[in-house]
Amino acid sequence: MQAIILAAGMGKRLGEFTRNNTKCMVEVNGVRLIDRMLIQLSQLDLKRVVIVVGYKGQELIDYIGNRYKGKVNIEFVTNPIYDKTNNIFSLSLAKDKMQEDDTLLLESDLIFEDQVLQAIVDNPYPNLALVAKYETWMDGTVVRLDDDNNIVNFIPKKAFKYEEVAFYYKTVNIYKFSKAFSANKYVPFLDAYCKAVGNNEYYENVLRIISFLNSHELKAMPIGKKKWYEIDDVQDLNTASSLFQDSRSRLRDYTHRFGGYWRFPGTLDYCLLVNPYFPPQRMIEEMKANFEVLLRDYPSGMGINSMLGGKYFNIRSKYVAVGNGAAELIKSLVSSVTGRLGVIYPTFEEYPNRIDSDRIVPFVSDKEDFSYTIADLQDYYSDKNISALLLINPDNPSGHFIATSDILKMSGWCAGKGIRLIVDESFVDFSDDYATSSLLKDDILERHPELVVIKSISKSYGVPGLRLGLLATSDEETVKFIRHDVAIWNINSFAEFYMQIFNKYDFLYKEACAKFVAERKRFKSELNKVPYLKVLPSQANFFLCQVQPPLTASELTIRLLESENILIKDCESKHGLEGKNFVRIAVHNTEENDRLVAALKQIKFNN
Repeated sequence: MQAIILAAGMGKRLGEFTRNNTKCMVEVNGVRLIDRMLIQLSQLDLKRVVIVVGYKGQELIDYIGNRYKGKVNIEFVTNPIYDKTNNIFSLSLAKDKMQEDDTLLLESDLIFEDQVLQAIVDNPYPNLALVAKYETWMDGTVVRLDDDNNIVNFIPKKAFKYEEVAFYYKTVNIYKFSKAFSANKYVPFLDAYCKAVGNNEYYENVLRIISFLNSHELKAMPIGKKKWYEIDDVQDLNTASSLFQDSRSRLRDYTHRFGGYWRFPGTLDYCLLVNPYFPPQRMIEEMKANFEVLLRDYPSGMGINSMLGGKYFNIRSKYVAVGNGAAELIKSLVSSVTGRLGVIYPTFEEYPNRIDSDRIVPFVSDKEDFSYTIADLQDYYSDKNISALLLINPDNPSGHFIATSDILKMSGWCAGKGIRLIVDESFVDFSDDYATSSLLKDDILERHPELVVIKSISKSYGVPGLRLGLLATSDEETVKFIRHDVAIWNINSFAEFYMQIFNKYDFLYKEACAKFVAERKRFKSELNKVPYLKVLPSQANFFLCQVQPPLTASELTIRLLESENILIKDCESKHGLEGKNFVRIAVHNTEENDRLVAALKQIKFNN
């Protein structure tokens, strides 16, 4: 067997990375793509590796030099008109060599796990295309398979239908062709295609013609969970660098991304704190049906969106400011705090991060479960000079909850001391008493003008991609400040339309909350069966869990990512949790929760 690597392209989309190098000379985590591929190929029993070069070809030849002497025999074929042709011409230049032996055909801009090549070599079928289940981030050749993994069609871009993506597979651009297939099928069709259509085409088009003949000589081999990536542009390079690094570095990289994990196929994100049972499919379909008009039209300004926010929660619009996520409102609100801010730790760090540390007056619970009462807070802050007090309810990351009646008593206490009470109730709809726990009611806001309520619509309503949050207070000067402080078009048309139609689905939201409460109870029972976890009580959509020694929170987080591609939150960096070995685990739906519990139980450690 031999391998042929196509490496003639210019890789223009990689910009500065290919200005002076061909694509396969690009480094991923300090290793050039061509070195990684040749090292992997050298582990196989190959007679030779043929590299078709073009753009910056001599530089590539000089770089490889004799560095693989004794490991693999390397030959080069040059495409002198690489800038006027496409990969079909590059392959045609090596067609004589294709007919001399069984061939692995690879494109040079790929990165993949070591096991991939051995798997395709060991597969008994002589002619194979390695494929992956289609994901939205993928670009390039798409195929459809029958039940026996025969490739029945190569889907051209003009025939691609997004409503059929569930049936699509993306070619990984690694193929295995037998000597007979190359000589009797592929090369004759390649010659005819180039003569009829030209050289500025793709070699996959020849395979598409062969598949039309109802020939089942070419089968697909799904790659499954094995990692791979095709690097066409700088974003691909960034993603591949994250995927193909050690687990500790990958975890650090993921943490700094703050989301966007759809680019990492198969990742199960247990840091994501959203409602797994909302929005309903019918609501999603209504959003899809209005996609084009929402894409092409401007959203309304703050006045209209405040009205929609008031309608959403059945409160007066003059009390409301709508934000591009709660984070935008937090930034604006905290900037308006003129004195010192009381903060209960551990907490959601977005608030304290928005104010100088010397203006924070911290309260840290001394209880094992980080619980506290309003009496605890009143005793502590009674002699402290603060102008505002932050209360997250349920708290993040502890899940600790204070009843509405106690919150209102606390608000009255704050009013008597001239303290503004900021209550973030982003998780309140996950509490057992979700139907009556919210402070977003006109009579409450009007009786407590010192009260400012912030709510993340992203979390409890399951729409983080829309970036929606709401601030409410009867202190109209605060509302006026916030509205003028944020951008005039601070939310997009999709978020605005979502608020417009929500009330039609309000009854389904209540059902989703009830379903969630039941699943959280069940999930906690299952987590309690994991011998090394101490699960704290929670009224939010997550559990704070203490990892018991000798296992550490960091080790558990890394091992889950490494073995199961599951991401949980290591809380070591949170103020008040340093050195205490805590992780935070979100509540998902039953199927995903059971997958996590199974993964947790697989992790062994010595007492």
